Formats: sequence, structure tokens, C-alpha cells
Amino acid sequence: LAGVLVRRPGLVLLDEPTAQLDPAGAALVRTAVARTTADRGATTIVVDHDAEPWLPLVDRVVEVVSGGIVEHGRDWRPQSRTAGLHLPPAPDGPVLLTALGAGFAYRGTTAPALAPVDVPVRAGRTLAVTGPNGSGKSTLALLLAGLRGPTTGRIEADAELAAGVRRAHREPHRWRAGELVTRIGTVFQHPEQQFLTGRLRDELALGPLRSGELAPSARATADQLLERLGLTAFADANPYTLSGGQQRRLSVATALATSPRVLVLDEPTFGQDANTWRELVALLAEQRARGCAVVVVTHDADLLEVLADDRLPLRPERGP
Repeated sequence: LAGVLVRRPGLVLLDEPTAQLDPAGAALVRTAVARTTADRGATTIVVDHDAEPWLPLVDRVVEVVSGGIVEHGRDWRPQSRTAGLHLPPAPDGPVLLTALGAGFAYRGTTAPALAPVDVPVRAGRTLAVTGPNGSGKSTLALLLAGLRGPTTGRIEADAELAAGVRRAHREPHRWRAGELVTRIGTVFQHPEQQFLTGRLRDELALGPLRSGELAPSARATADQLLERLGLTAFADANPYTLSGGQQRRLSVATALATSPRVLVLDEPTFGQDANTWRELVALLAEQRARGCAVVVVTHDADLLEVLADDRLPLRPERGP
């Protein structure tokens, strides 16, 4: 944003400019945009699924709908995404994963990316990891997912989750890929970093095939998830040709494809319109109701309201 504004343009085009920002960072962006347009009379166009925070700053609201556009008046307000949403209750199950003083530091840095954390991850409940950008939320997600080992402390799976693991390792980052994929499903902060094939249908079948499912069963799983998340029309498309919101839904679907006991999801709802947001939330609530442990890293206040059973707020660790 700074790189755009420093050129003093007459027209500023912003596509989801506050996605994945904490509330304070999002407010800074809106303030900077308002100051720029007020000072120079520049025209600004904002494309955003979360229109309400921008309403005090805009003169016109245009909604893209099937078959055309609809222009709204200045008093228009979007319908709440949570309206009419009914989710199954959360059961209370055993602890499947535990962070015990787990932290992470990159070599040569004076401040850790994640200060030591103690937190249980319980079956049938959603743990929401919150906090400002730079507090270590995504790093903790990678540790809980077994994709990175902590540099201090440990992440430990319970005996049930670790049953059948080679050499009875209880630390997920020591598990082989085939052992991990059936136990912990992961959604990365940036969905494009986790795609491995050239077609959506192949992407969704990959995990089940890797876990030992036969091809017909893997294809059926892929087709069910494509239908549920509104991606059937793109079944033969390359994942990198999707929009950001569609890529996010695909990344969530890949995490669900092997029915893991634990889901670790980094910003699972960004880039979604109201309908796809509700479908994603309902799908995650169903996983929770079947006894899955769900971990979400999020700035989404609506998601926290309807799905978070437990919360872990993180704060940035300052160096000396």
C-alpha cells in the first residue's frame, strides 16, 4: 500500500487490502486510504467481501450479483454473515495434542518467532489462536501441524492419536508424511503454497490415495468435497487459476479429505462471500461435532463468535 500511495496516483484500486491483517493494521490501512483521497482528491475503488468497515469512507456501493450489478444507497448495510446460522453443538473430548513450553526461534535472531506456549488441543472443541500480526500465530500452527519442530519445549500427541506411528513417536514433526496426513490436516496461511497437482480433482484425491484409499473411493471423496464447497465447475481446472477465495476453499477441502482427528487451519475464512463463509463454517462445525479437534488462527470476529470454544491470545515477543 505504501508503494502505491507514494507515487501519488489519481486512481487507487485496492483488492481485499485488509485481508489477514489484525484489526489495528486494518484500521491503519483505512486511515491511510482516507487521508490520501481527502488530501489530493484521488478516486479510490475498494473490492472487499467485508464492506461495512469501508462504508464511512465511500460515496457509492456497487454489488456484483449474478447477471449484473446493483448499486446501493448511502444507508445500505450488508446482512450479517452469522444470520440464520445454526451449528451442531460441540462435544467435549480428550486432549489429542499438547504444546508444552513450545516455542520457535530462527537462527541468528534476537527475538523468537514464537515465545514458549502451553496449550491443550481437545477433541470436539475449537481452539482459536488470536493476536496481532507478528505474534507467532502461524508459527504455532506449523508446530501443532507437525510441519516444523519447536526449538524449545515440545508438541506431544496423546497415545490414541499416535497409535500405529513408526517407533511410537509422540512428537508429530517426527512422523512420516503418510502418518501425518491421516492424523492432522493443515491449511497454510497462503493456500497456493500447498497445491501439488494440476487439477482440483487430483488435488483432493491425493491425500486419500497417499493414506491408502483405493482410487474409486478417493475420487468419490474428491467429488463430494468439490460439490460441498461450490468447486465442481472447476474440477478439471488448475488450482492456480482459481481466485484467492476459491483457493482458500480448496485448501480447506484438501485438509478434510483424509478425515483427520486434528485440523489446523490458518485464516480459513479469508476471501469468502457471505454464502461461502457460512458453508465453510458449517463444514468445520460438522468436523468438530464428529469429535475432530479444530485449531483456527484467525482475525475473523464472526468466526470467533460462532465457532471458538477456547481462545489462545498471543502477543509479539520483543527482542533485547
